[in-house]
Amino acid sequence: MRKYHIWTIGCQMNVADSTHVAAELEKLGYEPTNEIEEADLVVLNTCVVRQSAEDKAIGKLGSLRPWRRSRPDRTLALMGCMVGVRPSPRLRETFPWVDVFMGPGEAAPLVEYLRNRMVEADLAELERRQLEQRYRLQDAAYPTASLKHLSLLGEAPVAAYVPVVYGCSHACTFCIIPFRRGIERSRPLAEVVQEVEGLVAQGVREVTLLGQIVDRYGYDWNGNGPRLADLLRAVHAVEGLWRIRFLTSHPNYMDQELLETVAALPKVMPHIEVPIQAGDDAILAAMKRGYTAEDYRRLIERIRRTIPDVAIHTDVIVGFPGETEARFQRTYDILEELRLEKVHIARYSPRPGTVSARKMVDDVPDEEKRRRHALLEAQHERISAELNRRWLGKTVEVLVEDKHKGKWRGRTPQNRLVFFSDERDLRGQLVPVEITWTGPWSMQGVPVDKGAAARASAPLTLELAAI
Repeated sequence: MRKYHIWTIGCQMNVADSTHVAAELEKLGYEPTNEIEEADLVVLNTCVVRQSAEDKAIGKLGSLRPWRRSRPDRTLALMGCMVGVRPSPRLRETFPWVDVFMGPGEAAPLVEYLRNRMVEADLAELERRQLEQRYRLQDAAYPTASLKHLSLLGEAPVAAYVPVVYGCSHACTFCIIPFRRGIERSRPLAEVVQEVEGLVAQGVREVTLLGQIVDRYGYDWNGNGPRLADLLRAVHAVEGLWRIRFLTSHPNYMDQELLETVAALPKVMPHIEVPIQAGDDAILAAMKRGYTAEDYRRLIERIRRTIPDVAIHTDVIVGFPGETEARFQRTYDILEELRLEKVHIARYSPRPGTVSARKMVDDVPDEEKRRRHALLEAQHERISAELNRRWLGKTVEVLVEDKHKGKWRGRTPQNRLVFFSDERDLRGQLVPVEITWTGPWSMQGVPVDKGAAARASAPLTLELAAI
């Protein structure tokens, strides 16, 4: 049996792309392995949104050069944002030991390469089965070959990602995504629903609909098709699905109809991810975000007014070109004021080809970026701990995903991480849990049906890292 190993770095879209590739590989007869030395095929799914991510990918490519050249029957594939929509000749020249270059979400080049290898190795029977499967899929109502994103081997996850918008056409000045993932393309509503139905049939109970700007679902159809609110209603109707989330949003496209749809549909969780990126208007304008700090304040107020018990997550970049101490302070101040549940913080790094890299001076020293990053991290830890403390003694509904260090791990509707102990097999179940301990990144509790004795023995002192 041939074995494959997929190394993934970056966003949720990359995770979804990797699981899609895994499914296609397993259709070809491959099985997964965690050990690269055991693998006949290695796929590197890369990200270049940050310099650190690109450096990790380049380092991994270098470390795999001896692995690839030690056996001629091995295959090395490079995919994701490092490749982009079309691999450049320079990339092929720099890494000649890479066999296949694949754009984000594209399994076809690798599948075609492997099929040709099979023919060359005279694996006629396997090739015949693959061709038969290909013909069956071509006769189906929808392109189902691209719909099954889960690996076919092993236990299905409780929660899965479903891409609904590929690419991006907004083009913030710091972002390389439009250059690497191409223009915005929405998937047909029926196709998305069919994929969700397939995931639920495999045991998935929660799906997260993904897009670089997920709120812009359907915008590329020029007003002649469904929008995200319509898609949420359609996915909500899938029987056996318990929870729906979506990310990432953009302040300019989160309209009132979408918010009211979230509030009205029980399966859609009260959890919104909407990046602010900066709290200073001059920096926001330089980023080409299209809104002001006051616009963002009003949006947060509207979200909280429309969706009861909502948890709001955001993204922030520190050290963007031109960010003085006073401008950074405005970002710090608005986060202090809004007290959002989660803040993803990144230090600015210029991405080659972006507007900011070509036209702006990276004038904030790295040491200062790190200092500002640390200040926001400390602020976020304090605020998050205070917000989580409000749940102490309350009962929350937890969708149990898996075990971590001997405890069951799951998430609340607001995406808060909860750990608890129980001898029963509760994976994939909705469990009411009374919170007995809270920290900034997670909470602990006991199932409400375990009784007072269990509550009395619950650990109160260990903070588990959010995973």
